[in-house]
Amino acid sequence: MEQLHTSADVLFILLGAIMILAMHAGFAFLELGTVRKKNQVNALVKILVDFSVSTLAYFFIGYGIAYGMHFFSGAEVLSQRNGYDLTKFFFLLTFAAAIPAIISGGIAERARFNPQLAATFLIVGFIYPFFEGIAWNGAFGFQSWLKASFGAEFHDFAGSIVVHAVGGWIGLMAVLQLGARHGRYTRDGAVAAHPPSSIPFLALGSWILIVGWFGFNVMSAQTLDKITGLVAMNSLMAMVGGTLAATLVGRNDPGFVHNGALAGLVAICAGSDLVHPLGALIIGAIAGALFVRLFTCTQNRWKIDDVLGVWPLHGLCGTWGGIAAGIFGSAALGGLGNVSFVSQLLGTLLGIAVAVIGGFAVYATLKRTVGLRLDREEEFNGADLSIHKIGSTAESDTHW
Repeated sequence: MEQLHTSADVLFILLGAIMILAMHAGFAFLELGTVRKKNQVNALVKILVDFSVSTLAYFFIGYGIAYGMHFFSGAEVLSQRNGYDLTKFFFLLTFAAAIPAIISGGIAERARFNPQLAATFLIVGFIYPFFEGIAWNGAFGFQSWLKASFGAEFHDFAGSIVVHAVGGWIGLMAVLQLGARHGRYTRDGAVAAHPPSSIPFLALGSWILIVGWFGFNVMSAQTLDKITGLVAMNSLMAMVGGTLAATLVGRNDPGFVHNGALAGLVAICAGSDLVHPLGALIIGAIAGALFVRLFTCTQNRWKIDDVLGVWPLHGLCGTWGGIAAGIFGSAALGGLGNVSFVSQLLGTLLGIAVAVIGGFAVYATLKRTVGLRLDREEEFNGADLSIHKIGSTAESDTHW
């Protein structure tokens, strides 16, 4: 029976890893549909190559930093417990690799290829696992201090802060170091429109992410005996809340509609195993409205050229999700309790601090040493021709 139980856990977490791996296709198509046609190939290539670099960084360095484990033993040792530890690595790798996939959308259309791969290695190898170890493995005594001081540890069931907020805030640092795309903002302060190249591809990317998210959230239980339908229901309700709020506030704009669903899912990750479904609906709705308002402010008022809005979507909606778990997870609001608002606030702020400091250090260093962005002519021609020497179609005009 024990052997059967272990085999079931291996299959369970393996299926979760596969579902989240498929989400990376969602990241790729969401970016492909949002950027201009001359940068579509680059969007597809970046996600796959970033995932490959992330795998090496996490295998050789990051996983050891986060969990104190390595894979430099014989295959006989590694395959113990039917290789559960190996499939767990695969599962957690897909979370880690989401960080550069998130960043990719913010820096699209003007980032150089190799410097971004170097940034990916540093972020997944060192910065992300540093906070991952604190939040999910009790490193450095931070969680113990929170529990002793405020009655509960920082709770982030599926990564509103560990994955999304960290990725979004690092993305903001990258965007600020790169600067805006040429022609995005005129000298008189006007905003030049850069419309999405394909709403259908953008929608496809969103749908792939939505479906995969149920592996992202539900299978964060990591063993079959800990699975709960509450996580699935809360993920569904938050997605619905985010979609409807973004539809209303965004006045039916398809980009807002499809990203609103993702905003709700980002926000519910932290408390998906704690809150009541009605609480999840509210969390998702607030996240959907938050994304629309702050994406507009970021692009038009603050002149921050975050192409896919990764800071509002992942950074700010993830931040809201970490704090919301401390509000709606309380028994007084129908949640399961055993959560502290202060612990959630402090854990969230620590995640942001790690992301901002680490992200700035990585991208500022690369900017000053090897450079981050394409030159003006390369950017005008597009990343597809400048980096990959091929366009997305055989059409001669690739500049719209």
